[in-house]
Amino acid sequence: MRLLALDTSSSAVTAAVHDGERLLAEVTEPGAQAHGELLAPVIQRALGDSGIAPRDLTHVVVGTGPGPFTGLRVGLVTARVMAEALGIPAYGVCSLDAIAAQAVGEGRVATAFAVATDARRKEVYLATYDAAGARTAGPHVVRPADVDPMLAAGPVVGEGAWLYPEQFDDAREPGYVSAAWLASYAVGRLLAGEELGGTTPLYLRRPDAVENAARKRVTPS
Repeated sequence: MRLLALDTSSSAVTAAVHDGERLLAEVTEPGAQAHGELLAPVIQRALGDSGIAPRDLTHVVVGTGPGPFTGLRVGLVTARVMAEALGIPAYGVCSLDAIAAQAVGEGRVATAFAVATDARRKEVYLATYDAAGARTAGPHVVRPADVDPMLAAGPVVGEGAWLYPEQFDDAREPGYVSAAWLASYAVGRLLAGEELGGTTPLYLRRPDAVENAARKRVTPS
């Protein structure tokens, strides 16, 4: 197995290569407004650092969000195009699941917890997990003030908890998706014979920029 994992659902662009036994390389670059410019160089660096040529890849895994429309689309389209060009499968993983897997794997949580990431517009993407990292509800979009007080008082992992400390009492790392953990999560599922999802994006709401419903008609003078 030679798996490339990538994610563009957050304010960072991240890619990693895994051989089924160990992580070979991970590259992450911040760039909330530059996903399109950063992703190809990040993938190239990860592949170069791993010593794996694109033609030798066997799987592509991409974080499906939730996340902002434009950034998320960059990663999904890239994963699909690469997989089709190389003749290999492309799989999708909810990006919040990868954050949850890292939180559990690094011992940052020992009880049920939530993951919250930045949804902009003073909202967060929120999902809940059991102590083993299995998702129990969500993801959905919610205002921090509307989160159940008992949930908000418990462990909440992710950037969304850091952004609203007045609402989330126990914010914990990690803050963002790690492609290394996304890859590890996907490898574990595949080696266990479990199915991964498709690359359908979890947008959860319409993009910020939408076309006007009615175009202004131009009439000749």
